[in-house]
Amino acid sequence: MAKKKDYIPSSDDALVGWHDRHKAAATAIGATLGIGTDDLTEIGADNTAIHADVSAAATATAAAKQANKTKDDTRRVLEAHVRMFAKRVKGHRNYTEALGIQLGIVGEEDTTDMTIAQPVLVANPLPHGAVEIAFNKSKADGVNIYCQRDGDSGFVFLARDTASPYVDNRSLLQAGKPEVRKYRGIYVVNDAEVGLTSDDVTAVCQP
Repeated sequence: MAKKKDYIPSSDDALVGWHDRHKAAATAIGATLGIGTDDLTEIGADNTAIHADVSAAATATAAAKQANKTKDDTRRVLEAHVRMFAKRVKGHRNYTEALGIQLGIVGEEDTTDMTIAQPVLVANPLPHGAVEIAFNKSKADGVNIYCQRDGDSGFVFLARDTASPYVDNRSLLQAGKPEVRKYRGIYVVNDAEVGLTSDDVTAVCQP
């Protein structure tokens, strides 16, 4: 006999709908299976709690997303103002690097050794089998991204990207069936790969 999947859904939205049906069924057929008042009370309390907490979590997630967007917008405005200010100040006849350091408008020397630099990739599954690959560019011109999925004998070149993120929007190998994809990347400078290959990251692509 084939092993059955867990009957409790993994996603919060699916769990809420499932528990609504569970509660209704327990109420309807309770007498047949010896389901008592205490059981129904517990099921009802659980149902009320999961509805409230899932809703609160969704609200908090939406609020956090909006707060981060507002913060990012404010940061972009601030950075634009600072860079215009710094450009004007650095053009003043009395400007010196020492004064610039006091104002915090002189960057530290970049000592990154690209021969041993290693990019960091983050894979975020998107709807319809797509995957968003975020990466840090460092001093490189870009990053070569490689991927391995079911049927591949090894990692194959996927794309060269010069700005994060890259989106792998290839169709699933089998429509409607989730698949596992592994990604890795390496820096590119003057059209040549340099440094160390990133650690592998994995994404489970969903239909």
